[in-house]
Amino acid sequence: MPQILISISRKLATHASLFVTAVAILTFFIPSLFEWVRGNTQTVILGIIMLTMGLTLSADDFRILVRRPLDILVGACAQFFIMPCVAWLLVRFFHLEPALALGIILVGCCPGGVSSNIMSYLCQGDVAFSVGMTCVSTLLAPIMTPLLMQLLAGEIIEIDAVGMFLNILIVTIMPVSIGCFLNYTFSHRESFPTIQSLMPGLSVLCLACIVGGVISTVHDSLVARGLMLFCWTFAVVFCHNSLGYLFGYLAGSLAKFNTAKKRTISIEVGMQNAGLATVLAGTFFSAQPLSVLPCAISCAWHSISGTILASLFHRSSKQ
Repeated sequence: MPQILISISRKLATHASLFVTAVAILTFFIPSLFEWVRGNTQTVILGIIMLTMGLTLSADDFRILVRRPLDILVGACAQFFIMPCVAWLLVRFFHLEPALALGIILVGCCPGGVSSNIMSYLCQGDVAFSVGMTCVSTLLAPIMTPLLMQLLAGEIIEIDAVGMFLNILIVTIMPVSIGCFLNYTFSHRESFPTIQSLMPGLSVLCLACIVGGVISTVHDSLVARGLMLFCWTFAVVFCHNSLGYLFGYLAGSLAKFNTAKKRTISIEVGMQNAGLATVLAGTFFSAQPLSVLPCAISCAWHSISGTILASLFHRSSKQ
């Protein structure tokens, strides 16, 4: 039985983008499937995702912060500067309505995609560097995300920076810390590696639930406003994500990183924690329900584009 579950977990992790997209499409036609993913339930599900991340982190993963401070500094600066600024510029270029603008900017301010480490591994990037960047972005998010939202979106809507800080602290730092503690305490037990190997699949399932919940929430608006709303929002998400990959790679080039590190910083910058953005949008911008739409599209598209980019990087290594 454990081997079957491990096999399912691996397949879900490998085909995460297809699975999440399929759930989104299915929910559009049957919106009642994920009507239960609302409010606190959504927050708990994100907490489980972050817990799965913590269960796979060890003390060695944090030591890179001390061993390679310059690499981590460059990566962190790129994460918290490139994507928020690109989001702000795209909002103005596309003349987005306030709700969609909030969603795009929020995605830009939530770095540290939960699948980025897997993508770095698939493209033969620097996995240790990827994990280190994820750790830093997770630790800094409670401070940097509310601050950036205040600076970039404060003119659109009043930002509850303190509330956002506490919410991110609860749904990211606490679950990750609990996961790290459990890893440190029980890693010597024979059954623990099996539990760890189930975490990627559980994370994908939880992410699919969050996306399904969002599609259920915005279903009526999507139907009422037609395909144009989705296509217009997707165009902005596509540009935001693609420019993140490009500028991330350029940042690595400017820092004179080797090829593996340039690939890693490209993926780490381009792939955002859209699950966190989705929960924050639903919690703090409920008066603008369409703000969750860019977040939901980003959840699915970042997984798809990350897989495509990792494949392209991997193929270039063989040539």
